[in-house]
Amino acid sequence: MKPEEIILKIEKELYSMQIDPEFVNFGRVESIGDEIVRALGLSDVGYYEKVEFDDGSIGFVLNIDQDFVTIVLLKNSGHIVRGMKIKATGKVLNVAVSDKLIGRVVNTLGEPIDGKELKHENVAYYPVEKIAPSIIERSPVDTPLKTGIKAIDALTPIGRGQRELIIGDRGTGKTAIAIDTILNQKKNDMKLKRVICIYCSIGQKQSSLASITTKLKEESALDYTIIVAASASDSVSMQYIAPLAASAIGEYFMDKGEDVLVVYDDLTKHAWSYRQLSLLIKRPAGREAYPGDIFYLHSRLLERASKMSKEKGSGSITALPIVETQGNDLSAYIPTNIVSITDGQIYLEADLFNAGVRPAINVGLSVSRVGGAAQTASMKQLAGPVRLELSQFRELQAFTQFGSDLDEGTLNRLERGRRITEILKQPQYKSYDELSEILSIFAVTSGFFDDIDVVKIAEVENQMIEYIKKLYLDTANKLSTGVKIDETLRAELKKEIYEFKSINNYGTKPTTT
Repeated sequence: MKPEEIILKIEKELYSMQIDPEFVNFGRVESIGDEIVRALGLSDVGYYEKVEFDDGSIGFVLNIDQDFVTIVLLKNSGHIVRGMKIKATGKVLNVAVSDKLIGRVVNTLGEPIDGKELKHENVAYYPVEKIAPSIIERSPVDTPLKTGIKAIDALTPIGRGQRELIIGDRGTGKTAIAIDTILNQKKNDMKLKRVICIYCSIGQKQSSLASITTKLKEESALDYTIIVAASASDSVSMQYIAPLAASAIGEYFMDKGEDVLVVYDDLTKHAWSYRQLSLLIKRPAGREAYPGDIFYLHSRLLERASKMSKEKGSGSITALPIVETQGNDLSAYIPTNIVSITDGQIYLEADLFNAGVRPAINVGLSVSRVGGAAQTASMKQLAGPVRLELSQFRELQAFTQFGSDLDEGTLNRLERGRRITEILKQPQYKSYDELSEILSIFAVTSGFFDDIDVVKIAEVENQMIEYIKKLYLDTANKLSTGVKIDETLRAELKKEIYEFKSINNYGTKPTTT
């Protein structure tokens, strides 16, 4: 090739190149300590913006002052030095999401930590901080999310799109309720959409996370579950971002019209991580050394849980935040904050737990502000008498514990209350379908268990459920549809339970109706 031809070819290639000037915002490290970087420059950076360091470290902006910005490190190579260049990405901190996340254990950044490769298909990037849907974009919560736990489904029902707090002292079974709820979604009613579950572990021991992961795998629950983990050994910044990342992953599926359940375990440790970060960046401390915006932090997180309107795809995020109390103190700062944000709470009491009542739910202090809207007609009809009977029982039990001379009516109420309490006891990992729950509650509130020894209640209950399911399919099918129990159906049920008791010599007749 002649020199002239070579020059012409080079000129042609040069002229055909597209060079678009790009504005890049750079800064430099001024100081670093405790995973906090103070940087100069970065004049056009935004709050929560992701930044990259020359050594590959990643962080996000948490504070913007007049002369400098404060960056919290998420990935620290350990080689950051003063004067190192920092590049602003122009993007809010986000997490890569796709359907491939289902069944995986990932960290706060959406990266796999279960030892297997993660290959996304049709990947999307969702910001960890996002404005919650407006009221006009939402629809009322009216579809039940079944936990399989009788005491919850009957007395404090949870609806899809609700925020229900699980609160109590350490070791009272808060995580157990959340895991049972996740496991129960495997038995989801075919008429309802599936529920994708996200378990967010914040500051838990790695051994606890491993046992939960193993259990979910054994029960085939990982087929519809994502675990987002920031363990106690992870940095405080990873623990702080964990629930925000879990919510972002949930929003991806909600936008596709899916129903999502997100468990935040727990927001007490999340509050601790935010307090630690805030003190490190020298924000003014308020009550119990928490920063003034701790309420706003949790409210904007939990407000992202909602049920969307048909125009927005009818998806939903149901939030189950967990909060730990100290000495049953519900009036502490973080518990009162989150109680006021959520749509109700399931309160687990240490005294009940120690007395052998599992789950240790205090019926008087537990409430669901969605209530009967998230229940079928039959469950709603039966739940009222149960709550009334239990409330009277707790009051009488406290009043009569030092008395011995009781009239027959009081004694009957106490005996009935003991049997209802026994019916509501439930071992972990043993969930009940709605038909079983309805049969149990109907039998105990109608007096069919009044003449059965309390110790034998659980055994008789299970036998009765199996008996009706096998021999009376018509009754079982009617109750499974959630219809209101009319006089005809009530009479049929009473006849069938009485027949079961007679055949098995479990007494002769109900004492009271």
